[in-house]
Amino acid sequence: MKRILPYFALCSCITVHAAPHVPAERLQTLANDPYWIALGHYETGKLGGWRSYVDDAGFFLAEDGPGNPAAELNATLKALYEPASLGDKHPQCTYPARTRWLHQQLQLNDLPQPACSEFKAWYADVNPHSTVLVFPAAYLNSPSSMFGHTLLRIDQPDIHENNTVMLSYALNFGAFIEGADNSILYAWKGLMGGYPGLFALVPYREKLKEYSRLENRDLWEYRLNLTPEETGRMVEHIWELKQVRFDYYFFDENCSYRLLELLEIARPGIELTDQFPITAIPTDTVRAVKHAGLVESIDYRPSREKELLARAAPLDSDEQQWVLRLAKDEKRLDDPAFLTLPAPRRALIQDAAFRLVRYRTTGESRTRENASRSFELLQSINRNPPPELDVARPDLPEEGHESRTWQLGVGSREDRAFVEYGLRMAYHDLNDNLSGFPAGAQIEILQAKLRQYENNHWQLQRLDLATIRSLTPRGELLKPWSWQVAGGLERVLGEDGDERLVSHLNGGVGGSWQLGQEALGFALATARVEHNEDFAPFIATAAGFNTGLLWHNPMGPLSLEASGDYFHNGEVRRSLSLNQQWEISRSLGLRLSAQREFSQLTAPVNEVLLELKWYHY
Repeated sequence: MKRILPYFALCSCITVHAAPHVPAERLQTLANDPYWIALGHYETGKLGGWRSYVDDAGFFLAEDGPGNPAAELNATLKALYEPASLGDKHPQCTYPARTRWLHQQLQLNDLPQPACSEFKAWYADVNPHSTVLVFPAAYLNSPSSMFGHTLLRIDQPDIHENNTVMLSYALNFGAFIEGADNSILYAWKGLMGGYPGLFALVPYREKLKEYSRLENRDLWEYRLNLTPEETGRMVEHIWELKQVRFDYYFFDENCSYRLLELLEIARPGIELTDQFPITAIPTDTVRAVKHAGLVESIDYRPSREKELLARAAPLDSDEQQWVLRLAKDEKRLDDPAFLTLPAPRRALIQDAAFRLVRYRTTGESRTRENASRSFELLQSINRNPPPELDVARPDLPEEGHESRTWQLGVGSREDRAFVEYGLRMAYHDLNDNLSGFPAGAQIEILQAKLRQYENNHWQLQRLDLATIRSLTPRGELLKPWSWQVAGGLERVLGEDGDERLVSHLNGGVGGSWQLGQEALGFALATARVEHNEDFAPFIATAAGFNTGLLWHNPMGPLSLEASGDYFHNGEVRRSLSLNQQWEISRSLGLRLSAQREFSQLTAPVNEVLLELKWYHY
């Protein structure tokens, strides 16, 4: 008896926790609650039921959790009552956002109390208080960033008082790439969901360096009006998603879409993801966040390239040559010819030279020569400081036209009238309404045009998989290459004036030059690969040219282009085209196009088209 009493005394000190009995109807109601659906990243399945975007079985506690929110909720409720001795592996520590919500909904006041030291230390280090949506502008030289990118910055409480923005954390969702895939494979796998997507929380200074310094991209920072509680709720869910994999798709299940899901968790009741059933272009998602009333203020951070060009803008050609000399040899600071220049002009030249040195060395290892040159220029700048740099803020990206475009046109080809119907999934060409977009940039993905001629004759006119053009002007200081690439199906001249639908891939490289404030000229050498049933070889190749003028006039963008393809089999194909867009509104444009085509196979053909464009998501 004496040996049994201590055993009963020990048992009386142990608190046994068991999940409460909750009526099945109540559990089903909670499982269908939009907030629980958001925590599990569920969507309605194509054939009914549910499926989770999460492609990681380790995220779920129920075996059928990926497709059954009710089973996952029931498994979570039971797991929350596991012994506190599990420590940091306790489900309460792994799923703090689920725990908080179920505690509030079911008044779970008898839960075990694990320490959760790892989560608490991490949360205290992040110290979430407010949220900023960051939009790095489009960057054509990266397949994954051609449409821009979005991430969230998590700020601490004292960011304004102590100017500690560099201590904030950036929350990013992106494709996880193992190895080094080339650009074509990267783009293909990104389109097909060939990469897993992961959330990452990194110091904001690292992301700032990557986007505005390494890639020379403008940054837009949208401070959101989330409360500290809402920001904290979102950060709790971020902990639940560490190392959790999603399928990653460039056009829909991408960085922007995933961040919208997090904002729905931060502020229950807002509906953001429902607006993007097909594509989620970053500028469209920024616009949705703004329309939802979440944006409190907007800040603009220009790239190093923009800062350099803004500093050099007041300099004439001779002064810009001095910038190049100083950036190459800092000893020219003592050149008598340089010292004879007025002090205010020397101040601008020195500062521009310093910025040019930094621009050129971006992404390179620091060398003694570059460090010495930068130091000498900085000393000279300190002795003769320039005025504060003022970079003009461009139009807001979200104030540009929406990404999807419906097109309706009427025209004639020689003596045949037609109606043309078109749809472009994304997102901008050189003649579109320019506000909010960089001049000289064109990115079109998945565009189809269908024509209806007289006598009810229908034909597919073209199907563009992708058309990308980067026409960045060359100047005294920076001399970027212009380039273009396109591929898909299009109609070309055949024998006796007939049109042949051919598949093609073409590209080009050359230069662009600014002609005044509103005009841009360009000239590119091109190459083309084409499959044409009229040609004997299965694949025909051609070399050619593409040159033209872009002019943003009071009515809208105008383009005048000439192009030619000289095939190895002797066929010569050339064209002249003129396009003038009238900017009716942000979402409407009216375009007049005229084209004359030449081919050795037939007489020249003229075509005129008047087209209404509706920019609509």
